Amino acid sequence: MEQIAVVGTGYVGLVTGVALSDIGHSVTCVDIDEQKVELMQSGVSPIYEPGLSELMTKNIKAGRLSFTTKHQQAFAGADAIYIAVGTPQKEDGMADLRFIEAVADHIAEHLTHYAVVVTKSTVPVGTNDYIKSYIEKHTDVPFDVVSNPEFLREGSAVHDTFHGDRIVIGADSVIAGDLIEEINKPFGIPVFRTDIRSAEMIKYASNAFLATKISFVNEIANLCEKLNANVDDVARGMGQDKRIGDKFLNAGIGYGGSCFPKDTSALVQIAGNVEHEFTLLKAVIEVNYKQQRLLVEKAREHFGSLRGKTIAMLGLAFKPNTDDMREAASIILAQELILAGARVVAYDPIAMENARNVLPAAVDYADSAFAAIQGADTAFVVTEWDEICALTPGDFKANLKEPVVFDGRNCFNIETMKEAGLNYYSVGRPVVKTEKELV
Repeated sequence: MEQIAVVGTGYVGLVTGVALSDIGHSVTCVDIDEQKVELMQSGVSPIYEPGLSELMTKNIKAGRLSFTTKHQQAFAGADAIYIAVGTPQKEDGMADLRFIEAVADHIAEHLTHYAVVVTKSTVPVGTNDYIKSYIEKHTDVPFDVVSNPEFLREGSAVHDTFHGDRIVIGADSVIAGDLIEEINKPFGIPVFRTDIRSAEMIKYASNAFLATKISFVNEIANLCEKLNANVDDVARGMGQDKRIGDKFLNAGIGYGGSCFPKDTSALVQIAGNVEHEFTLLKAVIEVNYKQQRLLVEKAREHFGSLRGKTIAMLGLAFKPNTDDMREAASIILAQELILAGARVVAYDPIAMENARNVLPAAVDYADSAFAAIQGADTAFVVTEWDEICALTPGDFKANLKEPVVFDGRNCFNIETMKEAGLNYYSVGRPVVKTEKELV
């Protein structure tokens, strides 16, 4: 059992700290928000992540997990100090390292013995070298720095931590690398060791590649619509090729969240800093920008004008099983609809509170998916929550003023919608129009 400090209790830090405690280590998580720390000490997770609260309670009771606002307390006796604070995107596309530097200051101030500083935060290539030199300027206490990037999916972060494909450890010190490998050994996940800068790049390259797959299949979907092909079948046929695989080939209204938008922009900027034109990734970002506005364009084509129309927006979080609204397509769609003169009635099973902080003030909110569609002119399916995908064609037909649905996540079966007499627009699949509409 190792003594571990984790600085930062967002999606990455909290899940990391809880998981490390669950495999037997003694973990102290640090956050500067006193209210948040009190909440976590009582076993309540400040973020929505399936299974996380249960693991927190289990390990707090076992005495392996604690929370504090005091860095000195957390670092005392720590064998490893994990940096898991946010690196938000700046206006120029680069990652903002202010919070990383703040943690480095605390480490330099309170480090009293050798420890390994482990960077979990997603940081530009070269940042770990910068962290090392930054701390060295302010302390004579020996330490090493290791890059240990995370590959967690929000909504599945707990599962991914215990069932990951690999654990990447970037270290220039064999001793430091060995310690982090030993810490992670109970997970039983294959370990890939490399140098620090390669580990930093692996994180960006992985996310950029997945974003590329999403934008690629969305461009294929847009082409399928013009050629009267079905992207579901195309993606299924592609995915059966083992060289391609079937993951991240679901057509829709683009990617969002805390990773893909930020990391793709940062990698373009990182390339620019060394005078490399990352043309492919710029195109990926542009495709996603257009894709997030797709439903509004489809609605304009159907209705002509959206002024005075009431739109039920079903799902607000950037993906199901999370309350994260960062870079969610719902933000862009709500803004575009309000500007077009429409009224937006929104619903999400989990993310409503966070949504109120980022959606336009003019947006109204419903207590359920049923309440959102009652009396609306049409429905936009924005996030593929089970509750939303469980709506039936009859539900839409009975509650909407007009039998028309715009499905940004391809949740519903085309033939079923057709048999129900609905006008149904999805992504990359044939449009379904009622006989009345076709006349």
